[in-house]
Amino acid sequence: MKSSRTLPPMGFILLAAITLFWGINWPIMKTALTEIPPWTFRLYCLVFGGTGLLLLVKVSGRSLAIPKKELKPLLLVSFLNITGWHLFSAHGLLYINAGRASIIAFTMPVWAAILSSYILKERMTKARLLGLALGISGLAILIGPDLKVFGSAPVGAFFMLTAALSWAAGTVAIKYYHWTMPIALLTAWQLLLGGIPIVIGALILEPVTVIFTISRQVAMALAFVILVAIIFCQWAWFKVVNLFPATLAAIGTLLIPVVGVLSSALFLGETIGLQELASLTLIAIALAIVMIRP
Repeated sequence: MKSSRTLPPMGFILLAAITLFWGINWPIMKTALTEIPPWTFRLYCLVFGGTGLLLLVKVSGRSLAIPKKELKPLLLVSFLNITGWHLFSAHGLLYINAGRASIIAFTMPVWAAILSSYILKERMTKARLLGLALGISGLAILIGPDLKVFGSAPVGAFFMLTAALSWAAGTVAIKYYHWTMPIALLTAWQLLLGGIPIVIGALILEPVTVIFTISRQVAMALAFVILVAIIFCQWAWFKVVNLFPATLAAIGTLLIPVVGVLSSALFLGETIGLQELASLTLIAIALAIVMIRP
């Protein structure tokens, strides 16, 4: 188990980038979904994102082959990390606002910590337990006054919670199996394989040609999601999971919903106040306890 003294600096840099880009991605996705149905939205994100990453791997001169022993684990993590997360989170955004959706989705560290302790046998140190408690307290401050969302929009809350559980299980599964593929190739195949059920669903349920009638603003939002949130951030996330213990990587995402709430207020006019600031403070303290040497 790596201690805080030996954690690679690249992991912290990637976590900072993920926090910023995945945070502002929530209001951007909300914008895209105003004109693009959820299945179709995810279809374009995953197909173009996965294809783009495969092209980058090919250009770098690496093989695109999947090692035979890694195919079954790859199908599992693709379903958890991609199919489950992307499909449920996209549907959840249809029912609740972007800021609150991100808060429910990022209960993921709780489920990842629980699963990691049982499946990966990762030791929950006092610092990690304290950091997790403070981080979840910060999220509770944000969502506490709005628990009525579970009553007024239970479908949206259910979708987002299911997305969080799926992502947590996928994170632990990535850490559980041994991979010989480079991270970029592993990410690309997850996007494409995990996207197959979504592509089929979109072709059956929705008019996928709607992409040709979207506005310029929505087109720009879709481009950001594909190029930054999918291609870069998905690669960066799996790289962080490779570099850090699964529990630590999960706790490192706690700041993302705060960025989501702040950016949703900035871009979409969603309300923000003292509870957001209090939450930010608690989560910042939590990250400092976990990520920085005491």
